[in-house]
Amino acid sequence: MAELEGLEFGKSDFVLLDEVIMEQFMENLKLRFEKGRIYTFIGEVVVSVNPYKNMDIYGTEAIEAYRGRELYENPPHLYAVADAAYKAMKRRAKDTCIVISGESGAGKTEASKYIMQYIAAITNPSQRAEVESVKNVLLKSTCVLEAFGNAKTNRNDNSSRFGKYMDINFNFNGEPTGGHINNYLLEKSRVIQQQGGERNFHSFYQVLRGGSNDLLGSLHLEKDPAIYSYTREGAASTTSSNDSSNHKAVLSALKVIGFTAKEIDSIYKILGTILHLGNLEFESDGESVQVVGAQLVNHIAELTRTDPDDVSKTLLYRTVATGGGEVIDKGHSEQEASYGKDAFAKALYERLFGWIVSRINTVIEVKGYNPVLHGKNTVIGVLDIYGFEIFDNNSFEQFCINYCNEKLQQLFIELILRQEQDEYQREGITWQHIEYFNNQIIVDLVEQPHKGIISILDEACLSVGKVTDIICLESMDTKLGQHPHYTSRKLCPTDKSMEFHRDFRIRHYAGDVTYSVEGFLDKNKDPLFQDFKRLMYNSEDPVLKEMWPEGKLRITEVTKRPLTAATLFKNSIIALVDKLACKEPYYVRCIKPNEMKSPVLFDDARCHHQVAYLGLLENVRVRRAGFAYRQPYARFLQRYKMTCEYTWPNHLMATDQEAVKAIIDHHGFQSDVAYGHTKLFVRTPRSLFTLEQERAALIPILVLFLQKVWRGALARMRCRRMRAVYTIMGRYKRFKVKAHFWEVERSSTASPSSCTAGPSPWWWARQVIKNIPPSDMPEVRAKVAGSGGPTGRTHGLGLRPRLGERLPQQRQRFPPDQHTLCAHLQRAEEQRPVQQHPVLWFVRKMNRFNKSTDRALLITDQTCLQAGAS
Repeated sequence: MAELEGLEFGKSDFVLLDEVIMEQFMENLKLRFEKGRIYTFIGEVVVSVNPYKNMDIYGTEAIEAYRGRELYENPPHLYAVADAAYKAMKRRAKDTCIVISGESGAGKTEASKYIMQYIAAITNPSQRAEVESVKNVLLKSTCVLEAFGNAKTNRNDNSSRFGKYMDINFNFNGEPTGGHINNYLLEKSRVIQQQGGERNFHSFYQVLRGGSNDLLGSLHLEKDPAIYSYTREGAASTTSSNDSSNHKAVLSALKVIGFTAKEIDSIYKILGTILHLGNLEFESDGESVQVVGAQLVNHIAELTRTDPDDVSKTLLYRTVATGGGEVIDKGHSEQEASYGKDAFAKALYERLFGWIVSRINTVIEVKGYNPVLHGKNTVIGVLDIYGFEIFDNNSFEQFCINYCNEKLQQLFIELILRQEQDEYQREGITWQHIEYFNNQIIVDLVEQPHKGIISILDEACLSVGKVTDIICLESMDTKLGQHPHYTSRKLCPTDKSMEFHRDFRIRHYAGDVTYSVEGFLDKNKDPLFQDFKRLMYNSEDPVLKEMWPEGKLRITEVTKRPLTAATLFKNSIIALVDKLACKEPYYVRCIKPNEMKSPVLFDDARCHHQVAYLGLLENVRVRRAGFAYRQPYARFLQRYKMTCEYTWPNHLMATDQEAVKAIIDHHGFQSDVAYGHTKLFVRTPRSLFTLEQERAALIPILVLFLQKVWRGALARMRCRRMRAVYTIMGRYKRFKVKAHFWEVERSSTASPSSCTAGPSPWWWARQVIKNIPPSDMPEVRAKVAGSGGPTGRTHGLGLRPRLGERLPQQRQRFPPDQHTLCAHLQRAEEQRPVQQHPVLWFVRKMNRFNKSTDRALLITDQTCLQAGAS
């Protein structure tokens, strides 16, 4: 690989560094970024630096250059790791996954889009319609999910505010047959509030700036986002994308995916409802609370297809059940009504996003799959999830996001660092242990039962009485005060970067993050009054009704307390990590070069920090000291046995390990491998590439050999069948000839004059035939077989006049159409008198052109005369 790019671009694989130290790593990373080489390998891990500009390295030519090639044949690229994951899935029928990680703004979303485009480009070469349909839906779903799940932040113009894991299913031919999307923790708090300089979700600005006048009129909206409370903060923000053109792309994508016109209409009505909710205001007259302006309530009722009175009542009152079973309406205060309105807006958008994802899943799910008929169904997973975040004000969402990144980092450590070193020890391979930071202690701090932060939050949410965020913080200080990765202002009074009764700090693997506990309990409980759920369930809009199934419950029905938001998120992330752990992982580690989004600025300190917390240097050390490839002996032998004469087609050695050793010795790789107890370890990719090349060259030869053998077997079977056919035909023809003479003999014997006529016709026939040369017999047989038998209405097949009678006297016995033939025979007789016992046949002669002519044949003891009608 070193010779694929010049030395002026640095080392294309960090494993090739002269010395594995941070200084050389950073120098090589910076050099490649400045030279426009944004991708670098660490073995099978791709390090990607966000270029903050469009690069001409993703076209059709690049796709063809990486299609079907080994990971180390071409310069580093996202296409290389995507092709490696696809080949591993197709060759070994093993599920694979591509984990894209890095902090916000490092380019994870763009990387996932390029990977999806590559997989779509290299599959379905036969252009089958059903496969193309699946590919189109998978690609278009990315556009839709970005519109409804991404937003502009201070770090990134297109930041994913949700986690996405997509499984792509493939059949045994390697063609995509469907997929499934899992979404994690949509940042719904962004719907009602954004930090300075940030925007709400793209979907709001796209419909306001890109929607047609008719659409906006039907939604009672205007084009200016500054009019609406929920989009006012981001109205003046500029982004690198065009909201109007993106709106058209999203509409087109929704139609391609399969959303109906009514469903699309419902989606935009819900967006309009949320915008109108943001502008609702409440006022109090001292006794009750009223909505300021009834027009907005009417708009909301129209868009949700509900009754305006029900909408107003739901906004201002809460239905509660007393201990005696009585149901009463409890009026809200201004603060409670505003809180309920915002909670309803957040829940509406969250339900809308979840419904869109589930609707896409129903379209792309694998249908009619039967493993017995269709073979093994394999999967490639692509994970694009929010990156590690450190903001000026970090709340509950950042806490969950950073916990998710801790779990993914733990998975990386488990699979790349710890398991690899454990495997060397287990297999008896000589190995020098490499130290690395294990973040299990941080994961336990967050998720450990009864002791972790999530458990403390849940306990506070379930406690009876008024439990505030400050009380929850005090409980965390008491239970976690001795933990080395947790602190607060109370535990560290001299640290003025934190506030008393508000902040706590966690020392994450990626750095220290200070969280504000304000709002933690409310966001964790995720409360929404049941009245809103019943209102939406009773809507005449089927889409809204489907989103709120729990609304059918009456207020008096006792329901189980729902799980908190943190617990639900923890359970989903644990399930995600388990799903990734059972697949063969490939990693894309994204790095953000600067905070200014500049294509030329490389912030050394910023990048140094990311390289350190991503564990890239430890990854290089493990990869450099370890082996690039390992495989059980039986599987290695099965794949490469054709490359050695001693193992093909089957070896005669005592064990598979000895057979594998014979293959390695045959190719001269002894110094590049190590033999474990159950596996072979290959140190460099070059050796594996050589084996793959030779195998690829031999496969066509083996295929031709198998084709030759099979075609020979088919030809022999066809030959045997043809010989049988010709034998049957020959025997049948001989039988027909014999049957003809037998019939003549029977007819002559049955004639009334047979007793006085002398020798039988059979005898006379044999007298004639025996004089015919053997070389002419096939022609005689053919003529006899094709003649169709004698014609005429005489008794039997021949006519034998009595002794002394002349032929002219017998003319009246012949049919009129044969008188001419008899006349010819009479003239022939006068020239050459018949002596005795003449025999006469009327026959049909066939020439070589398959033309027939009637003939009269007279056979005597001395001669054979024939005469034609012409």
